[in-house]
Amino acid sequence: MRISRHAVFLVCVFLTAPASLAPSAQTQTSALRLVSTEWTPFTNQPGQARFALDLVEAGLGRIGLSATTTLVEPARYTTALLSGEFDGSGAAWKDAERERVLLFSQPYLENRLILVARSGDTVSAAALSDLKGKRIAIVGGYSYGDEIDKAGATLMRSLGEEDSLALLLQRKADYALMDDLVVQYIVQNYPNETRTRLSLGSKPLLTRTLHLAVRRTRPDAESIINRFNAQIRGMIVDRTYHRLLHVSWIRADIDGDGVAEFVPQSDSVGPAEPQRAYAVLSTDSSLRASVSKEAKLSTPDDNKPRFYLGGNIYTDWANVPDLYKREDLRAPDPDRSTASLFRFTW
Repeated sequence: MRISRHAVFLVCVFLTAPASLAPSAQTQTSALRLVSTEWTPFTNQPGQARFALDLVEAGLGRIGLSATTTLVEPARYTTALLSGEFDGSGAAWKDAERERVLLFSQPYLENRLILVARSGDTVSAAALSDLKGKRIAIVGGYSYGDEIDKAGATLMRSLGEEDSLALLLQRKADYALMDDLVVQYIVQNYPNETRTRLSLGSKPLLTRTLHLAVRRTRPDAESIINRFNAQIRGMIVDRTYHRLLHVSWIRADIDGDGVAEFVPQSDSVGPAEPQRAYAVLSTDSSLRASVSKEAKLSTPDDNKPRFYLGGNIYTDWANVPDLYKREDLRAPDPDRSTASLFRFTW
């Protein structure tokens, strides 16, 4: 069974059309001055790994706006964000204090911390409190929140994601907490090492949604947020997300019906059904189930994986036409690694 190209097209046109949401002649249209911290791989200087800022700048560019981001020390970030010195932030978490000052977009990405262990070790912890007494590698300087400090674990503060994995493989840590997006890179670029040396959790132990935030006092703040929101699904459909996140498969609700689809980086996906995909938002009910085959077998029929290919949605892998099951000869070399992003040592 498939859902027609026409239906998907109408939804995408509605979601991506900026004309009806264009700012009036009286609204402010100057470039946004944003603030963030250095937080690889989500925020960083241009030319470095900065996926959250890249996505925000791409979305703003589609509505005719530009943005510059100033990076500040973590201790100064909240004060700079709320003081009026900047127009907002391209990668902000919500809280009550910030919502009084800022308008927040729909979430466009999540930070999901996944438990990573050495091969053979259990990754079944359902909560941070289950790790009491364990040595956990986390990146020093990141704002993980009070929950992790109260878990009763010994926190091994690393220099970065690469260092966290090194501490784990060197047995200096029992586990590493790593963002799901980083885990996706490891799986995609180091499949043999992942299979033979690591155990990966499936349940995020910490989740935070990322938003574009704009100061309420800016005259065009509401227009900016509304128009940015209208671009999010369109950037998934046209594979902007894949390109900027460097992932092969994304799982997201692209047609707005509350059910997530598997969306590949191109319409030539190879013969095998995807075993793992990056879920853009796990807060959608349809994104909570694991992508693993074991999870599929225990998932209700209405949560069976659906695939978006050639402008159509197919409700079963067997129904995907063979013309899409060819290898993409233009796809990036899987051995391209993430050398410019991470340098994992095995």
